[in-house]
Amino acid sequence: MPPVHIKERARAKKGTMKRLLKMLFKLYPWQLIVSLLCLIFNVIGNLCSSIFVSLATTALTAAGKQGVNPFVGEFAVSSTFGFTVYTNITYLVIILGCIYIVGILASWTWNRTMAIVTQRFLNDFRKSMFAHMEDLPIKYFDTHARGAIMSMYTNDIDTIRQFISQAMPSLIQTGLTVIFVFFTMLTASIWMTLVVVFGFIFMLITVKFIGGKSSSYFIKQQGSLAKVEGAIEESINGLKVIKVFSHEEKSIEEFNVLNNDLKYNSTQANIHGNIMMPIMANIGNFLYILCALMGACIYVFGWRNLSVSGFAVLQGQPEKFAGMIALFLMMSRVFSNNVNQFSQQITFIVMGMAGASRCLDLMDEKPETDEGYVYLCNIIRHEDGSFEETSEHTHDYAWKYRHKDGSLEYRELKGDILLDNVDFSYDGERLVLKDVYVYAHPGQKIALVGATGAGKTTITNLINRFYDIADGKIRYDGININKIKKADLRKSLGIVLQDTNLFTGTVMENIRYGRLDASDEECIKAAKIANAHDFIMRLPEGYNTMLSGDGSNLSQGQRQLLSIARAAVADAPVMILDEATSSIDTRTEKLVQQGTDQLMEGRTVFVIAHRLSTVQNSDAIMVLDHGEIIERGTHEDLIKQKGVYYRLYTGAFELE
Repeated sequence: MPPVHIKERARAKKGTMKRLLKMLFKLYPWQLIVSLLCLIFNVIGNLCSSIFVSLATTALTAAGKQGVNPFVGEFAVSSTFGFTVYTNITYLVIILGCIYIVGILASWTWNRTMAIVTQRFLNDFRKSMFAHMEDLPIKYFDTHARGAIMSMYTNDIDTIRQFISQAMPSLIQTGLTVIFVFFTMLTASIWMTLVVVFGFIFMLITVKFIGGKSSSYFIKQQGSLAKVEGAIEESINGLKVIKVFSHEEKSIEEFNVLNNDLKYNSTQANIHGNIMMPIMANIGNFLYILCALMGACIYVFGWRNLSVSGFAVLQGQPEKFAGMIALFLMMSRVFSNNVNQFSQQITFIVMGMAGASRCLDLMDEKPETDEGYVYLCNIIRHEDGSFEETSEHTHDYAWKYRHKDGSLEYRELKGDILLDNVDFSYDGERLVLKDVYVYAHPGQKIALVGATGAGKTTITNLINRFYDIADGKIRYDGININKIKKADLRKSLGIVLQDTNLFTGTVMENIRYGRLDASDEECIKAAKIANAHDFIMRLPEGYNTMLSGDGSNLSQGQRQLLSIARAAVADAPVMILDEATSSIDTRTEKLVQQGTDQLMEGRTVFVIAHRLSTVQNSDAIMVLDHGEIIERGTHEDLIKQKGVYYRLYTGAFELE
């Protein structure tokens, strides 16, 4: 088996954000356009409030100068931007209230829309990930830790959620606000705008220094979290082994190392992340004070000809100057608050891109290729020996494939399998199988025996095309298996594995997993063949008993019996039994052997077994050693040879 490794990515791949946004706009173009428009309205509304405060300040000063009631009388207000309006405070308040109402509606709309878009996108994204994962070759799962894969569906997907729902809108809103504020301030006063610009540069330096460290630690936190989750999953799966060997303290010690690493990275991430906001807030406060001081200096020292873009002169216009100061104080506050808000989202942006990069890496993995054009179909036999295809399930099958000239050919499935001089390597360097030649005629039982790592399971993996061979040929009824559709090839093979996997559901549903269209009667018949019917009927709700946690409420032998029943209901013409009785006691084994003998009748069967008593009645026994077949023959022939099989058998016999 190839070595398992965890692929870690500290940073996002180049172009990840562009790719993610492209996917978003492709799926939800109108919703995002509406959200963008609402964001623009919201930004304009917030800025208008600052401008109206400036106008109100100017209006109050002008009203006092003109001797007019500021709430009732209509009077001229000369704005900081060089235009004059005729209004009063009441009108300004009404208009400002309308703007706030529009802003609230815009804010509610884009928040609601983005919440819906985010959850729909994540739903579609998870579906796409899972569907693509199902199409990946077995090699991917043999070389990637399950904890790392699970972390993509939990931690990494959550970082994408934070990016779409929080960071991305904040980025757009901040960008629009900063641009609008900058040009508004520039129109009012170049000198005071320079103060804000210098403050902005200082903020950027702070964000780069502190935010960079914060983002780095948050990414490390994600990696540490994935390792902790993987360790927990591994410990739960192997808890019995841990207790049997009294390794609780060692397991706790190893977990504490990973957990301490997570604690350190999380602490550093949150320290740098939490100090960002007060630092940026205080920089904003200093900027606010500097703007006020700059305005005071302009007024006191007479820099009036430079205070409004170098064009307007404020001498003799104190109401206009007061409005400008009020405008700048408001604008500087809006400016610094938005930069502060953006700094808080940098971590989510970096983490979101790193998480998206890992998820997209999975989706970029090449799926299992399948160029097969030969299909499996059910057939009905006629009395004259001919047959025809049928849509109904029968116990007879045929291979169907279309020739280049368009004609159809049917070839009866008999179960004739040939491995012709097969070489195979997991890593492309070290050969696991060397020049293996195995044939199984229809109805034969072929046993594969040998030490662990000899290549027995690898042979069955190649017949299933979980892996493709490096050299040689594998033929199924004379057809190269590369020409057979993988789904149809595997449908023709019933498999009972040593490691039984049961799914959350009833006993009946787990048996039916072998063939989803099987009736209850067929499932019960399969359970009787596997001698599982008796213990199932003793369960609290019989076949309707709910199983969970991989059938943890059943014994290992009972789980294996259900696995055999699942293979029986599949009704496949070729069977592969990989240590099928390894977890069953001797008494149960005899019952299962009777059932499997009935199950194997008329079928081609490959049996992998360490318990040699289960393979004595095989038509041929292949003894493997380091990927090569060193002996072959019947049980009696191999005993007479007194070779490796003889030593294995006599050793097993003495142990018994």
